[in-house]
Amino acid sequence: MEQRLSLVTLGSHDVKLAREFYEALGWRTTWTDDDVVFFQAGCMVVALWGRQKVAEDARVEDGGGWGGIALAYITRTAEEVDSVLAEAEAAGGTITRTGGETFYGGYSGVFLDLDGHAWEVAHNPNWTLGDDGSVTL
Repeated sequence: MEQRLSLVTLGSHDVKLAREFYEALGWRTTWTDDDVVFFQAGCMVVALWGRQKVAEDARVEDGGGWGGIALAYITRTAEEVDSVLAEAEAAGGTITRTGGETFYGGYSGVFLDLDGHAWEVAHNPNWTLGDDGSVTL
């Protein structure tokens, strides 16, 4: 297996509402039908699919709680962190940690999307962010 990630599927209670949330953040739908929405996200794809369908497909029981996964959006500047957090809040997201200094010398905050998926928004001065949004350690 190559060391890469191709697709992240977010289980949603209301796919239509989730789509509207991400589109309010400026994301553009790449492909959609009645059940699933796909967004091209740089070199990978983010999908929105019914939460129960994701659980059934993986053959797991959905306990309804937090799944222990956080997604991250890396910014070019510390100021951009606060801007992205404000966009997420304006779109209906919940800020769980406002922007602030980090232990590694960066700046970050966290928002939850409408289904409770955690997104860290961070600036790390030690990471390189390419023009296409790709991150290099």
